[in-house]
Amino acid sequence: MKIHHALPERPPERAFVVAIGFFDGFHRGHRAIVREALNLRRAGERTAVLTFREHPSAFLRPGNEPPMITTLEERVNAFARAGIDEAYVIPFDASVASLTPAQFLDETLIGRLNARAMVVGANFRFGHKRAGDVPFAREHLRHRGRDMVPVPNTMDDGERVSSTRIRAAIQSGDLETADRLLGEPYTVRGVVTFGAGRGHDLGYPTANLAVPPQKLLPPDGVYRATGRHDGRNYFGLVSIGTNPTFDGTARTVEAWLLDFNGALYGEELSLRSFRFVRAQRRFGSVGELVAQMREDAATVKFPTVV
Repeated sequence: MKIHHALPERPPERAFVVAIGFFDGFHRGHRAIVREALNLRRAGERTAVLTFREHPSAFLRPGNEPPMITTLEERVNAFARAGIDEAYVIPFDASVASLTPAQFLDETLIGRLNARAMVVGANFRFGHKRAGDVPFAREHLRHRGRDMVPVPNTMDDGERVSSTRIRAAIQSGDLETADRLLGEPYTVRGVVTFGAGRGHDLGYPTANLAVPPQKLLPPDGVYRATGRHDGRNYFGLVSIGTNPTFDGTARTVEAWLLDFNGALYGEELSLRSFRFVRAQRRFGSVGELVAQMREDAATVKFPTVV
């Protein structure tokens, strides 16, 4: 998949079928949009995703942007796995926010991308102050010999699958619901860094992940999870929190992997299939903490998820 960080000055010769959206989480609804784009592609055409580096709220309402279910890198990798040919990942700035709906369709979609068809979700809004909607886009593009295809909402338990709903599930610790809405396990990735080294001293060596600050994490606590490294899965525990027993202040993500022997420093570890075990708490002594860690570790020997 080709990745572009700016729109072309001139439209490419080959036409595109363009899927448009921010696609945080790349959930089941997003995948339906991309599948429709792939299905609409004709001989000689290519598929593209038009998305933004940062959430539009970061420009429109600085400080109020939501935490991200997926990082930018995770989103782009998801596009590639889905079979998209090219991704246009551009900044959302004044030049984008000021476009009228007609300007966006004529100057960006057609004039810069040579889009023969545009594919979006049924609730898609665009243009200055979100003035454009699906009926406007369909009629506007029809007059220019282009197609506009809205994809019906993907529903789950009578509610629309959305990034907002998934964020709420993760923030409440309901990872089963988050996984179901995503269509795959919610995953946290990070490079393993040196920590305080207490895990080794306590008999449960942990890998400390450097997680991007914008990544949404579940509530503080201990979770069963599956770690993946070098093509192999390991059952384990993940502690998210501030290590209150040791008067910690920084929020960390630490993973203990059953049956793993080796060092991971400087390497990426991914964690998925989180299932809540217990809340974070302060223990009266290190001995109490170790006893609780033994109980926590016992839950990993009979995992219910992979």
